[in-house]
Amino acid sequence: MSKSGGTKIETLIRELLAELGENPDREGLQKTPLRVAKMYEFLTKGYQEDVKTVLNGAVFKEKYSEMVIVRDIDFFSLCEHHLIPFYGKVHVAYIPNGKIVGLSKIPRVVEVFARRLQVQERLTQQIAQTLYEHLNPDGVGVVIEARHLCMIMRGVEKQNSIATTSAMLGVFRENVKTRSEFLTLIDREHRL
Repeated sequence: MSKSGGTKIETLIRELLAELGENPDREGLQKTPLRVAKMYEFLTKGYQEDVKTVLNGAVFKEKYSEMVIVRDIDFFSLCEHHLIPFYGKVHVAYIPNGKIVGLSKIPRVVEVFARRLQVQERLTQQIAQTLYEHLNPDGVGVVIEARHLCMIMRGVEKQNSIATTSAMLGVFRENVKTRSEFLTLIDREHRL
């Protein structure tokens, strides 16, 4: 944001309001361009974040070789096709191969990629690939379940639709039993 009292985004939003038939100078809209500029700065902050920095110092040597799952990670992102939000849950699993990561870093990795203009398919792959590259585990599995406002409030207007994507790397792709265990564990109905 510029210290001169405005940004190009603010100017564009003022112009958008006028193009929509609104008066950008009316009381309720006077600060809207600034609020929208700040909102987009927040919703796209992932462009300014580096996943290596997020994981730095949080990868540890450990002789644990069973599945680690962090499920029901809330996320919010913007669809790159319409700039409308999509949101939902991310479920992540990995099987360590001598290295583990601090559990809080997994939602942070999700956040880095979710806070960019996205499609759900790419988001799923980016999370899985990043963990696979930085931890060198036996495998990584990621499942995302999301509601897309571009399908709910416009277009086909299907309010109850949920899109599900998955990325399976290493043993999660190669071994049906491993993949099934992960999918069964994230599908459990009881919650804490």
